[in-house]
Amino acid sequence: MFTGCVTDTGKLHSRESIGKSGTLKVITDLASEVCAGDSIAVNGACLTVDVIDEDAKGIVFHTLAETLSRTNLGKIAVGSAVNLERALSFNGRLDGHLVSGHIDGVAAILSAGEKDEDHVIEIELPDWIKALVIEKGSIAVDGVSLTIASLTERSFFVHVIPYTLDKTNLSAAVAGTLVNLEADVIGKYVLRANQIGLNPTV
Repeated sequence: MFTGCVTDTGKLHSRESIGKSGTLKVITDLASEVCAGDSIAVNGACLTVDVIDEDAKGIVFHTLAETLSRTNLGKIAVGSAVNLERALSFNGRLDGHLVSGHIDGVAAILSAGEKDEDHVIEIELPDWIKALVIEKGSIAVDGVSLTIASLTERSFFVHVIPYTLDKTNLSAAVAGTLVNLEADVIGKYVLRANQIGLNPTV
């Protein structure tokens, strides 16, 4: 489990195919701090550390076919910056929101830039996530916990503070950039309960 408060970025060094699965190697200073078996969110996708190359500051992750098909990790260019977050410690603060690291899907950025001294990013709103997105609700974008400022039928807007721009790959986001989206997990359970006709009473 994660918080969506990205602590580090790394660089995608290589991507190797193993059938429909594969491996990713990410160069990051975290290589000296983690162990094989640790969970790290890479652009919001929960991956398990497979091999560590401390000399090269590299971490290798095995990526399942499901991960590659549902996230942007199979599409972004080698050399791209990726957001990294270590798993939440249960005696730590929850500074963002509860993020599982299980990506719902990929969407494109429609626009990004300054508006009234805020940095505003507009992201397309695919049909598969519409029921889970609410104004002023939380969403993870490439693993970054953000608040939805406003909604239209086709898109949603997030305002990104300077600290987040400085610490994450969102500073490089432009129209057409594909980002991973994870909707709020509590909303998913509420939606599922309604779909199957559960109406819990207090």
